[in-house]
Amino acid sequence: MSAKPTAKRASREYEKQQVTGESGVAKTQRGPLEDYLSLVKYIAGRLAMGLPRSVEMDDLINAGVVGLIEAYSNFNVEKGVKFETYASLRIRGSILDELRGMDWVPRSTRARSREIERAISRLEGELGRSPSETELAAGLGVELKDYYTMIDDVSSTSLLSLDDMTHGDDDDKQVPLVDTLKSPDPNTALTRLEAEEMRHLLADSLGQLTEQERLVVALYYYEELTLKEIGLVLELSESRVSQLHTKAVLSLRVKLRKRFMS
Repeated sequence: MSAKPTAKRASREYEKQQVTGESGVAKTQRGPLEDYLSLVKYIAGRLAMGLPRSVEMDDLINAGVVGLIEAYSNFNVEKGVKFETYASLRIRGSILDELRGMDWVPRSTRARSREIERAISRLEGELGRSPSETELAAGLGVELKDYYTMIDDVSSTSLLSLDDMTHGDDDDKQVPLVDTLKSPDPNTALTRLEAEEMRHLLADSLGQLTEQERLVVALYYYEELTLKEIGLVLELSESRVSQLHTKAVLSLRVKLRKRFMS
């Protein structure tokens, strides 16, 4: 997902934690630096979803604090933008920079992720629908408890790094994903058609997920809730929500790849 909605959500979450009018600070001004530490913790907690246990929350928070300090130093009141919104983007960017500097997805984990995707693809072809977790575990030849361990291990691969290599438009040479990004002209008929086609494709793919998986995707990406918040809504543990999210993302990846290659 893009940084923009996350920043909005983080800003709203921060505002809910504040007492209205207590500080007397105008919307475009800054309060004391320490007042925004809860914003750092919120963003770090949200980005931690899907990361392996080897990534320490304290490291994410420390990186976020660096972004907060930079935002605090560079904020321009005259721009008319709320400091919380500006700081959210800088905090999130600082944490993502820290993650990009880590080798937090081993090759064996990526290989296991591809193994699960292949099993999902094969079972969908055989069953004509998205497989249940029990069916997927059987398709992988493992017990259900071992399947859950596998899903926990590959949860980090549901995140996308802009440093990942991909193929460019002109030739078969691999280039960093970030180098392929461009801002399309929103006014062209082709861009509007592609956007509409993608919306229909995503809606159709989401409709093939289980009800719980659809709820997790909707609450995480549309409502922008945290793992803990989703767990409270669905009465599930945070780890269980993470498992459902990972399977949903892997299933969507398989479905979208099939459609684009067909």
